[in-house]
Amino acid sequence: MTTTLGCVNLSLADRLTDLTLSLHEGEVTAICGPNGAGKSTLLSCLGGLVAADGGLVTLGGRLLRNVPAQERARCIGYLPQSPEIAWDVSVEVLVSLGRLPWGDAGAQAGRDAIEEAIAAMDLGALRNRRISRLSGGERARALMARVLATGPAWLFADEPLANLDLRHAIALMRRFREQGSKGRGVVLVLHDLATAMNFADRVIVLDQGRLAADGEPAHALRSEVIEQVWRCKAGWLGERGMRALSLG
Repeated sequence: MTTTLGCVNLSLADRLTDLTLSLHEGEVTAICGPNGAGKSTLLSCLGGLVAADGGLVTLGGRLLRNVPAQERARCIGYLPQSPEIAWDVSVEVLVSLGRLPWGDAGAQAGRDAIEEAIAAMDLGALRNRRISRLSGGERARALMARVLATGPAWLFADEPLANLDLRHAIALMRRFREQGSKGRGVVLVLHDLATAMNFADRVIVLDQGRLAADGEPAHALRSEVIEQVWRCKAGWLGERGMRALSLG
């Protein structure tokens, strides 16, 4: 049974205005827009981390605020833009924290999920290294592995490619595509429009807290939308899946 995540007339003073959206499992959705457009705020509201001034957020037809915290933590995995790590633990221990909502890090199901997440983020050689000894990109991969280890129905990530080199950025986007194909809902805040164009099933464009475009990437990121929202001329080059943005 699929779960719909959505909002109706969602508003937050000076950040979001009357947003109504319905997101579905099995899709990779990219939220794009200029700095200050409300992208991170929208993601936080959909994840239940920020309370809106007005409107409703629902998960599977239930008000998100009424979903118990443990159930929500099992269902929604969230990677913030600037995550904090309180303890200088090993990569393996950090990833195992993703099983806290299930309480089974020591059981077989939990161990399997942890190992799968470590392998998915190419962290096998770093599993015993402490977080303080990781590069920025390695730390980003470890934090993403912690989210993956939870096995949530929904994966939220705010600018997940910010500290990754090209190889690991592409690998992570493929991982997100894989998770979507397995039926999970994936919602990403992305600044790179080419990545959104080539990897997302759907793109939501925000401008000053309002919905500017919503739909398949070729529609939501068409040249006239980019000019209107980002205030610059642009066009797309190449074929589907390998398109590049040309700025005029």
